[in-house]
Amino acid sequence: MGVTLNGFLRCENPDEAARVRAALPDHIRLTRAEQGCLSFEVTQTPNPLVWAVAEEFTDPAAFEAHQARAQASDWAHATKGIARDYQIRGMP
Repeated sequence: MGVTLNGFLRCENPDEAARVRAALPDHIRLTRAEQGCLSFEVTQTPNPLVWAVAEEFTDPAAFEAHQARAQASDWAHATKGIARDYQIRGMP
């Protein structure tokens, strides 16, 4: 069974949004290259402070590997403290 994550990344101000914009291209590139990543989309909504996030991984192990890599990445450092509002399905 695959694992999906859907939700929003919600910045509080333009400074946080600028940090997301700067770090996002590398984060997308690295994530899409991960084994088990089926899709990974982070799209700015009409609200310039909010991004829609949609991820799909082949299985829980692939999703957990992604989480571990992302938590130790430049993305995690750049976006630390920015609110996430996610729903994850397919995890045991």
